[in-house]
Amino acid sequence: MTTYIFFDDALRMLTNAFLLSAVLLMAFSGIGLAVIETIEKTGER
Repeated sequence: MTTYIFFDDALRMLTNAFLLSAVLLMAFSGIGLAVIETIEKTGER
């Protein structure tokens, strides 16, 4: 018994994965920038 993934389902999965990766990328870049700013402020003192 073979299971087929229809084009609509595959497209929906790819779209969800893309959006999720974009959101995660923005979140981690924001966290990274906050960490870098904190390190720079600590170094100025």
